[in-house]
Amino acid sequence: MSDISPLPPGTMIGILGGGQLGRMLSLAASKLGMRTHIYCPDANSPAFEVTPHKTVAAYDDEVALAAFADAVDVITYEFENVPAKTAEFLAARKPLRPGANALAISQDRLAEKAFLASKNIPVAPHRAVETLADLEAAIDALGLPAVLKTTRLGYDGKGQRVIRQRSEAASAFAELEPKPLVLEAFVPFEKEISVVVARSLSGEVKSFDAAENVHRHHILFTSTVPANISPGLEKHAAMLAKVIVVALDYVGVLGVEFFVVPGERPTLLVNEIAPRVHNSGHWTEAVCLTDQFEQHIRAILGWPLGDPARLADVVMENLIGDDVLAIPGSLDGNTQPHLYGKTEVRLGRKMAHVNKIVRED
Repeated sequence: MSDISPLPPGTMIGILGGGQLGRMLSLAASKLGMRTHIYCPDANSPAFEVTPHKTVAAYDDEVALAAFADAVDVITYEFENVPAKTAEFLAARKPLRPGANALAISQDRLAEKAFLASKNIPVAPHRAVETLADLEAAIDALGLPAVLKTTRLGYDGKGQRVIRQRSEAASAFAELEPKPLVLEAFVPFEKEISVVVARSLSGEVKSFDAAENVHRHHILFTSTVPANISPGLEKHAAMLAKVIVVALDYVGVLGVEFFVVPGERPTLLVNEIAPRVHNSGHWTEAVCLTDQFEQHIRAILGWPLGDPARLADVVMENLIGDDVLAIPGSLDGNTQPHLYGKTEVRLGRKMAHVNKIVRED
């Protein structure tokens, strides 16, 4: 369903997923005079705290989905593992932004890499793996070390194993589910960066500045802006991000993760795309005229995009597990905290982030 007319204040936005991204999208929508309705199977979802409108039901419950669609004017999502049938069911009833095609591509690493390659966007060398024999052949082709990954449902380091010796192949293959898998050549990258890009219903495209990302235990730890890369490389990253959203006919905010590969002229490989607001874009809350959450809401409403200009340097730091307990004593005038309202602290769970503005002396 498509309608290019901008939606007015008071519009009810349906959000699939009740985690911290859904919570922040709901807060951004409220600032623009919109209402939100969160759909999530988890009754303890933190996004439920910021809106009175919610549905607690499974993503395959068509009765609940139909009632949800009837209650909203436009639908978006906060995570990329919304079942394809759910997306198609809802898209037949109300505008779904971004569309189901972006979900389908980003949910499958092989489909994603094929899509990117079709647009001449470089990705790491890789091979599809359905059997142990496929894995042995892939190792012969790509060499070791290499990274074996599930094609679906992997995030924050889940669903992948590094294979350093051929003797590790069989156990890695047995451990990873669901099949098929993909083996990726190990990329000797210098650093990781990301670009958060937005495309409006009318086709307008705007990117935020690139962030330089550091991971700990496969989970994003910090995003530093500006990234320590050349202006030319940053411009190239933004150009590749634009190619992706245009090719997808995308509406909303999308995150593109890159490897920076060293050389006389450093090059970029796309690691993955995320069809949603992105953890590495949380810094925009503190130092941008329009942050990524407002930008996404603007886009799905059919409004003009806001100015993504950055007004200061910043470091975003994720607080994982009981790191969040240190917040009260660690704040200063240059630090902006955002706690997600999660009631249970668990090892490896994202509980909050802080944006630390870097001021010149």
